[in-house]
Amino acid sequence: MTEKEYSRPEIRLDLDVQGCSFQLALACLLEFFLGMKDFQLLQNKAELLRKWSMISTSEAGSGHPTSCLSAADLVAVLFDSYFRYDLAAPLNLYNDRFVLSKGHASPLLYALFGLSGAFPLEEMKTLRKFGSRFEGHPVPKFEHAEAATGSLGQGLSVGAGLALVGKRENLGNKTYVLLGDGELAEGQVWEAANFASYHKLGNLIAILDINRLAQSGETMFGHEMLEYENRFKAFGFEVISIDGHDLKAIDAAFKKAIKSEDKPVAIIANTLKGKGISFLEDMAGWHGKILNADQLKEALDELGELDDNLRFELISPDKTSTADNPQVLTPSKRSFDSKKKYATREVFGEVFSDQGKSNKKIYGLDADVKNSTFTTDFMDAHPERFVECFIAEQNMVTVAVGLARLGKIPVVATFAAFLSRTADQIRMARVSEANIKFVGSHVGVSIGEDGPSQMGLEDIALFGSEPDVVILQPCDAVSTARLIPIMLAHIGMTYLRTLRPKTPVLYAEEDKFEIGGSKVLKKSSKDKLTVAATGITVFEALKAWEILHEMGIPIRIVDCYSINPIDAETLKTSLKETELPILITVEDHYSHGGMGDFAHAALGKVDHTFIKMAVNKISRSGEMDQLLDDAGISAGNIVQKVKQCLA
Repeated sequence: MTEKEYSRPEIRLDLDVQGCSFQLALACLLEFFLGMKDFQLLQNKAELLRKWSMISTSEAGSGHPTSCLSAADLVAVLFDSYFRYDLAAPLNLYNDRFVLSKGHASPLLYALFGLSGAFPLEEMKTLRKFGSRFEGHPVPKFEHAEAATGSLGQGLSVGAGLALVGKRENLGNKTYVLLGDGELAEGQVWEAANFASYHKLGNLIAILDINRLAQSGETMFGHEMLEYENRFKAFGFEVISIDGHDLKAIDAAFKKAIKSEDKPVAIIANTLKGKGISFLEDMAGWHGKILNADQLKEALDELGELDDNLRFELISPDKTSTADNPQVLTPSKRSFDSKKKYATREVFGEVFSDQGKSNKKIYGLDADVKNSTFTTDFMDAHPERFVECFIAEQNMVTVAVGLARLGKIPVVATFAAFLSRTADQIRMARVSEANIKFVGSHVGVSIGEDGPSQMGLEDIALFGSEPDVVILQPCDAVSTARLIPIMLAHIGMTYLRTLRPKTPVLYAEEDKFEIGGSKVLKKSSKDKLTVAATGITVFEALKAWEILHEMGIPIRIVDCYSINPIDAETLKTSLKETELPILITVEDHYSHGGMGDFAHAALGKVDHTFIKMAVNKISRSGEMDQLLDDAGISAGNIVQKVKQCLA
């Protein structure tokens, strides 16, 4: 044999059997013929994807059929020949992953799995109807969706998180992300691209549907393919540029892409929006517009007779293993010197690292502030589960969504102030039902000299606006050490506030803490009213108690370390037991959306007077005590407010 060569789209085979054994020649012939594809049959499957994308959206009365049509050929090849997946076990760690970043094309996602045998295609007629698992954009209700998508620009970050686990844990799988060209204007896409190339995610394959048309006009670069090629090359991707409707070229692209080892791959596909239907192809004004009955009939007639029984035969993964329940409560054994002061952010770093020893599902994510949040402790002890995301917080949050999908417990730690820029990513993580633990340090004006740009004063409102997010704020070392394991063991999204200044040890080693709990720190039968504080203001409240006690004015002090859910019963009991049914809340957070609002809402119809002490203006640089006083939440301010109430 002198030469054996074949490739797609042009296939060539030259065999010289002289001097070659019959067995070898036969093996080469078998390899060649077995590698041949029935591209007409594959085209029919792609047309079925188009058919059901149009039928389902017309039945729903809304949707984005043309965005499905442009990508049908790309994903048909993927699912027909390359996608390894166990339909019966969507969370099999060895499955390939498919993320639909352009979530408005959800009918295409559903049709792919319908044609793979996951459900009867007729069920797609329930698309967008109340109670259907086929929602307008993918959510976890559809078990084969890796994450909620539809807020554009986030899918590549999800894919990066999935691929990172695959690479770190040697799962041998691939992650495919289908992106639209419109969303490539989003900065988060390039944060994710930077991250993927830095971490050498050769198992990540981005499929770019460059169909030229966005919602309201042409995309930034239209069909100028070189613009996209240059950008992804600049970010360290292996780039493969193809005609996105040439099945042979698509097949060759995937065949090459899956061989990449250390470089993520971008398959840049030149496509037409509305491909396959003459009156839709490359036509503006059809985004988010369905076909009426007559148009649907005309479109289906153009597709011709199709066998609805055709199916993708998905390749089974080599192994099967699903993530076990990662939520294990391992109480902290850390003890503290009652005569010393500790910063809760430092205690977090130590306890977080300890927890990583007993629970291998825990991952730590940092945005270049690890020496301030003290996640350096975790990095040093568990480098294989530490993920440096650099100063790209939006990508960091969404990478955590990918980790959580595979049963990991991602802990995202940064300054609380910087989490505000990830509001949409947190929102989508919650829609994804992602089990992420957030830790925000440097909260409130108590951080001091760094000034207002570094002060986390909106964070409780940010996380509190999402349903069922647990919000915790310990004030000392003991409560921090006890609450962190509880936070990690809780199933669901949680947020922990940590302090920059060091605080005294307030609690005893044997004190118990729980989600939804609080601690009554000062109590007597003659208390005039109740002051509820959290975090740094607990110590201001205690100072105020000392001053008022000297004046003969007893008050009750409650540490609301659990902000959501808040301990409503303790607050109600305090209102009943004090001379006046007055509740004063004090917190180092802006007035709106903070602990005070949670407390007031929890009291409901209980007859009481409610007074909220919180930060009501932009702060400045200065010493902690100066800033607390300037914000109106210092001990002196509390004393003054109590005296006003009694007057």
